[in-house]
Amino acid sequence: MKNLKIFRNSRVIVTGHTGFKGSWLTAWLKQLGANVMGISLDPPTYPSHFEASKINLGIKDVRLDIRNGAKLEKKITAFKPNFVFHLAAQSLVGLSYKNPTTTWQTNVFGTLNILESIRKLKNVCNVVIITSDKCYFNREIHYGYKETDILGGKDPYSGSKASAELLVKSYISSFFLSDKSKIRIATARAGNVIGGGDWANNRIIPDCVRSWSKNKKAELRNPNATRPWQHVLESVGGYLCLAVNLSFNKHLHGEAFNFGPNLSREYSVLELVKTMGVYWKNISWKVIPKSRKKFYESELLRLNCNKAKKILKWKNILKFSETVEMVASWYRSYYDHPKNIDKITRKQIREYEKLLKKRLIK
Repeated sequence: MKNLKIFRNSRVIVTGHTGFKGSWLTAWLKQLGANVMGISLDPPTYPSHFEASKINLGIKDVRLDIRNGAKLEKKITAFKPNFVFHLAAQSLVGLSYKNPTTTWQTNVFGTLNILESIRKLKNVCNVVIITSDKCYFNREIHYGYKETDILGGKDPYSGSKASAELLVKSYISSFFLSDKSKIRIATARAGNVIGGGDWANNRIIPDCVRSWSKNKKAELRNPNATRPWQHVLESVGGYLCLAVNLSFNKHLHGEAFNFGPNLSREYSVLELVKTMGVYWKNISWKVIPKSRKKFYESELLRLNCNKAKKILKWKNILKFSETVEMVASWYRSYYDHPKNIDKITRKQIREYEKLLKKRLIK
């Protein structure tokens, strides 16, 4: 990974900074010395990583709906960012069935408003648009999807993310194609991330820790489903790596990159839960009958990340056991000493940076 010192004193906008991934990205940028402005709605859950880890301290915390294009443009153009990370989204598959219109408005038209806002910038700016691994048309085969594979989606969320990718491509071709353009844009597609501070509904780790903290059985919808599990710092580190490379290499403008675990490191939902049991006492679970499942969920989804490895020199550095241990440790610390959890967040970022220097280089 190229030198992250480039973010020191840089003006950085993170949309969706109150969300799970966005709050971890913001926390890392703060430690790198960036001048951060976050644009988002209120935290989507209570508790939240954003509030528990006091992410609001030391940043410009703006509460704004990205569907409001006029207000968004005013904030972005006034801040004159050097970097923009766009993570704001309706990110839950289950909720997309209940509120498909909101999902599409947020994920597609919200992204449109971001692109329109940065189009008004006069300064040099590097933009990373985060979509999802679910942007691919998933045939549930034992094959890692490449960035050139067909986009699509069998649910409103996946379809909206595929559409966001197409939107970005069309905007680059229409408004940012010139070599003289001061704006460079790339998209990032990450897999299922796990980490401390996620309390969203219908996600395996939050569902489990909520139940286990109350000595209840966790409910598993798809115990045999395979997911590209990845610690949140791995994918967020990929976004930072992409932004750094984008700032140095104009040829990355308009490119898409996958950020996921190695194909040989995939584990089922049940294997993930059992591994959590190594670091969390007295766990238990039960499988929900298929008749109780409320919406379609894919059984298999894989990413091919060779492009990021070759061009960006990025790769995952955590073993599966290390990933799960970090997750379990964060939640155990939260339930034991919630007032000190901001220190745990900062500590895990520092420890991850040390591992980067040891394992990623050189």
